[in-house]
Amino acid sequence: MKKHCFGALLLTGALFISLMTGCSGKAAPEVSTNTPNDSVVSDGKKEELVFVNYRDIRDLNPHLYAGEMYAQEMLYESLVNITEAGYEGCLAESWEISEDGKVYTFKIREGVTFSDGTACDANAILANFNAILENKDRHTWLEMMNLLVGVSAPDNNTFVIQLSEPYYPMLTELGVTRPFAMISPAAMKDGSTKDGVEAYIGTGPYVLSDFVTDEYAIFEANENYWGEQPAIKKITVKVIPDNQTRILALEKGEIDLIFGKNMIDADAVNKYVDSEKFKVSLSDPTSTRHIVLNTANSILSDTAVRQALQHATNRQAISDGIFYGLEQPADTLYSTTIPYCDVNLKPYAYDTEAAGQMLTDAGWILGTDGIREKDGKKMTLALLYNSDSVTEKSIAEYLQAEYAKLGIKIDITGQEEQSYRDNMKAGHFDMVFNICWGTPYDPQSSLAAMRAPVYGDYAAQQGLHDKAEIDEAITNILISTDEEKRQELYSFVLTRLHEDAVYIPLTFECNKAIYRTDLKGVGFTQTQYEVPFADMYY
Repeated sequence: MKKHCFGALLLTGALFISLMTGCSGKAAPEVSTNTPNDSVVSDGKKEELVFVNYRDIRDLNPHLYAGEMYAQEMLYESLVNITEAGYEGCLAESWEISEDGKVYTFKIREGVTFSDGTACDANAILANFNAILENKDRHTWLEMMNLLVGVSAPDNNTFVIQLSEPYYPMLTELGVTRPFAMISPAAMKDGSTKDGVEAYIGTGPYVLSDFVTDEYAIFEANENYWGEQPAIKKITVKVIPDNQTRILALEKGEIDLIFGKNMIDADAVNKYVDSEKFKVSLSDPTSTRHIVLNTANSILSDTAVRQALQHATNRQAISDGIFYGLEQPADTLYSTTIPYCDVNLKPYAYDTEAAGQMLTDAGWILGTDGIREKDGKKMTLALLYNSDSVTEKSIAEYLQAEYAKLGIKIDITGQEEQSYRDNMKAGHFDMVFNICWGTPYDPQSSLAAMRAPVYGDYAAQQGLHDKAEIDEAITNILISTDEEKRQELYSFVLTRLHEDAVYIPLTFECNKAIYRTDLKGVGFTQTQYEVPFADMYY
């Protein structure tokens, strides 16, 4: 069983925060006779939890990226777990790394079976890796894919990965939610997963017993789970897209837990901080909320313009006015608490006078209509946000009004998440909201992904004169075995991105939970995308 939660910050009385600087029925497994309203009770103890999410569980194929990560974490497991203290064995009981750092040999835990009874031995692990590698191009955001020489299973209990170069984030990439989670080979389609799976069968503490698209999903405890059985035996996930409707359902007792940084707005946190019926928990900082500036845009290609926008952004006002201080102002792309990111970077102070002067010096003159222009071109920019986020629209409207005072016209557009991500990846934006990936992905994986069109970073950086130099340094970071040299390279990359002003950091996000007072064990893990249901109890 995963035991890697770090303590939630429970808010009772005064608010205290410790902040450092479309699923298809074709894949449905056996359907349970339970309904979403059945109550599970044993020896007088409640054993059912009703959870809520803003959308359906979607495709839970663990080797692809469409499904809800909290649900994939319930069903599937990987070779290792990432904990606050480091790495611990999961499906691999132990491992050895060769002296040159290129060969990883894993001892596979004996006696583990998938929920369909199939043995989870080294051969099953190999089948999973072969399926993942068949779709290798989909996973190149992981540098490991570019360094992989081969995988093998010398015997039923041994699995070997061979690389062309040493790679320090190797165990981290094996331990994240996807794509290196294991599904039963019997659930694959002719040994493949790239075109879908027959069923969602893993080795995790829960199995998916029923779901109705866009309505609910039901998970039940895996009776054959190799680890400690969870206290919560049944989890019903209701789909409620609207924020206020979720809060009302909690009030009416229709749900027990709301969990997630974008599932709960600051108003709700403040409302329930002194509640006797509900508790509020907040995590330490998880990631940085920021705006990405597209340097290929004719206006934003000028470093002075990007730096002026940095000075024109009142991060403290956003923290106080929109988040009531729950999310602290962010001066850098990554928090200094992230490994390798405690770099001496000079923050862009909020200074509208300096911002205005920088724009004027760059040739952008205030017109009679209040909008700056240069060579007959108006300073008009489009800001794209994710309409599924309960806060991004508020920030966008605030910035629109603030930037207008300096003669910058901002057109704001909200799109549902998939369209927003597609446009971001394709570079179809001037300015776009985004977040850092958070631990355990930061900084190595999120930086590595900047070298390819994974999200918006690659497109946004195409106008940088030092793009090639930054990418080369990132590549060298990943294969460096010298800790001091690695830190030097990180310092170089983070300094260049900061001075190039590609990103406008806004606030440091934290994960949030509101839940009924008799629900215990609600905490947060080393990834912001996991909900630790297996640790919860009444």
